[in-house]
Amino acid sequence: MNPTAKILLLGSGELGREFVIAAKRLGAHVIACDSYADAPAMQVADEAEIFSMLDSDALASVIEKHRPDHIVPEVEAIRTEVLKDYEDRGFSVVPSARATILTMNRDRIRDVAARELGLTTSKFLYAESLSAMRAAVEKVGIPCVVKPVMSSSGKGQSIVTASGAVDAAWDYAVAGMRGDRQRVIVEAFVAFDYEITLLTIRTRDGVLFCEPIGHRQERGDYQESWQPTPMSKKALAAAQDMARKVVDNLGGYGLFGVEFFVAGEKVIFSELSPRPHDTGMVTLISQNLTEFDLHARAILGLPIPHIQLLGAAASAVILADRDAAEFGFEGLAEALTAVPGVETDVRLFSKPVTRPNRRMGVALALARNGTAEQARAAACRAASLISIRYGDNEK
Repeated sequence: MNPTAKILLLGSGELGREFVIAAKRLGAHVIACDSYADAPAMQVADEAEIFSMLDSDALASVIEKHRPDHIVPEVEAIRTEVLKDYEDRGFSVVPSARATILTMNRDRIRDVAARELGLTTSKFLYAESLSAMRAAVEKVGIPCVVKPVMSSSGKGQSIVTASGAVDAAWDYAVAGMRGDRQRVIVEAFVAFDYEITLLTIRTRDGVLFCEPIGHRQERGDYQESWQPTPMSKKALAAAQDMARKVVDNLGGYGLFGVEFFVAGEKVIFSELSPRPHDTGMVTLISQNLTEFDLHARAILGLPIPHIQLLGAAASAVILADRDAAEFGFEGLAEALTAVPGVETDVRLFSKPVTRPNRRMGVALALARNGTAEQARAAACRAASLISIRYGDNEK
């Protein structure tokens, strides 16, 4: 049987793993790529390629070798100029080469959002040196948030609460940067009531939305998420309007994770990822179609029925606390029956090694007739029951 499409997946982490499963259920042939062997998505894909996606020649060589119908980035650290070149040659880059170029760097997507589209954002400035960052902090004001313009999973992000902490924030940002651009964004701290991810799907038939997802972060990385998050009709309409404007500007088809801060009725654009979002892993239990199903259908041009929320749901991460190559998990049976009356589930990502604070899995909970708070408590309880057993020689 011929595949419905050949997909070259650039990045093979846990989000890529779930996308491969969704795409293969629709008949796609997937080649999973990453810089290390046995990455999570490689374990379920048809083929695998191991190389640095920041190596232009290696990336071009893999595209030439497989000649895919769709090139689907799952990570930010990619030589996006290569993707633009192949898009110009007629290849499909998801959602578009322009989107990958702009969202790979926080400064570029922020400029589009704030200066081109006029979306509401926090006050911000850029800096390419410690002295420039000191000046930016003075203009933006303290407290402020410092982020590398290119990073992932919260790496390099910190909150500056005193002038004496500026130098340390610069050093931390530089240490957490990806790519070859030494640049940070300095943002005024937003006093928000809560923050959301609005999963936004751009299809050939228009733009669709999932129910808003609330989330809690530590060290700039998500720890738990829940769906739905109560929002006023006015705030939700504002978020949807801004999300529609930015995804229409970026073009192409697929799912986007659009992040907002919400303060009362005021909605403030934060960031955007042109791919499934880590906080959206809650959709593995909350919806009739997961964010990965939606991404795959949008890419392949397949119909998307009504997106149905099955009930209040939540996710909570399972983290490692050390470096190890030999490890296992305990407590799975207990986690799957953690809270009577609430459905719980677990996804273990099958990453080959652990690192401190590395996500190794996620616990999921669905309270069909309950509240998001009940689901959150159940997901956190389930996650707490999963423990990582390290090999005798691992410290």
